[in-house]
Amino acid sequence: MTYIVGLTGGIGSGKSTIAAMFAERGVPIIDADIVAREVVAKGSPLLAKIVDYFGRQVLTASGELDRTALRRLVFGDKSKTEWLNQLLHPAIRERMLQQLQQQTALYVLWVVPLLIENNLTEYCHRVLVVDVSESTQLQRAVRRDKNNEQQIKKIMLAQAGREQRLAKADDVINNDRTLDEAEADLRRQVEKLHQCYSAAGKQHEKECKKQ
Repeated sequence: MTYIVGLTGGIGSGKSTIAAMFAERGVPIIDADIVAREVVAKGSPLLAKIVDYFGRQVLTASGELDRTALRRLVFGDKSKTEWLNQLLHPAIRERMLQQLQQQTALYVLWVVPLLIENNLTEYCHRVLVVDVSESTQLQRAVRRDKNNEQQIKKIMLAQAGREQRLAKADDVINNDRTLDEAEADLRRQVEKLHQCYSAAGKQHEKECKKQ
């Protein structure tokens, strides 16, 4: 199997920005958020089950899943959250693992926001955490997702804490600064890690020093 690097971080940490820098170097990316959208695509069996459970209020006018409406319905409701997770998580995991098994590159970047929470680190040869302060998370996520602070705080509480993520990390990229301030430094870090992971992929050993 291809050498697997799990990339994770809390909401608003900049996982997509870092993943894009790896993708520029030709690294295959398997993104849990993309897979999560694929399994509930318009016309899919899972979307039909969600509509049966929640009603057509979770659909857009074009018949696709309205993720914002669904998020409003499930957050704060433990039973609904558990029902949705039991429906989606096995399907998402199965599809991601299939995609991982199909890879032939030296290494693949597996981007999973809940990598630690869902005990997926066991599938990884290496874990890379994008780390930011909680205040930065909150500020970025509110601005990006146009949600109120209370909603973002609920999401943060549902995720692993910063210390828990760092305890699982083999490598850490600090992304607290703005992209304009830090882009050159981030690219240097990504290039260093890319060389490390490529070498490890050739020998298929966990030989990188902690970054």
